Amino acid sequence: MKLVKLIILALALGLPSLALAQNKPVGIRPDIMSVPVETENGTVEISRVQDNKNLISQDWGKTSRPCPPFCIQPMTVAEGVTTIGELELMEMLKDPDAIVADARLEKWFVSGTIPGSIHMPFDEVADRLEEFGCEPDFDGWDCKPAKKVALFCNGNWCGQSPTAIRAMLASKFPAEKIFYYRGGMNAWRMLGLTVVKP
Repeated sequence: MKLVKLIILALALGLPSLALAQNKPVGIRPDIMSVPVETENGTVEISRVQDNKNLISQDWGKTSRPCPPFCIQPMTVAEGVTTIGELELMEMLKDPDAIVADARLEKWFVSGTIPGSIHMPFDEVADRLEEFGCEPDFDGWDCKPAKKVALFCNGNWCGQSPTAIRAMLASKFPAEKIFYYRGGMNAWRMLGLTVVKP
């Protein structure tokens, strides 16, 4: 009871409270603090920044990029393609039968990416479908044996992964095996999730 009275008194006097100043744990979900993901450099634990006062950098806080080219992307990028969030993306990162692809150009990729993702720039996707499990055939690609693939770029205003998805669909990649992480790096960073530099 004394502690509660001290907190009330501190608040009334405009003084920071010990209870208010303490960092509280920041989980991914109430029951999950981190998600281990296998990468080419070993296991990386995806977690959130534990500093309750953490802010995203100015680069990622920019709200008004010129459109075009930075126009707001639709929630559904194409018929049959599933839009996903962070929890679904983390499940795909743990799934050996799924691939998560960073569809951004090199200059964006080198600034940091999602652990466990591969780099496949949007303008190269149509030529590299074998990395998703497609097989070349006389008409281009046979993508029936392909893996599930999630693509992302910089966020809701980024057209790189939607362009890659349209190229995949034009090459007959099955829409039901494509997942679009619309929030991209902007949402990932906003949530304070682990970012790795390649």
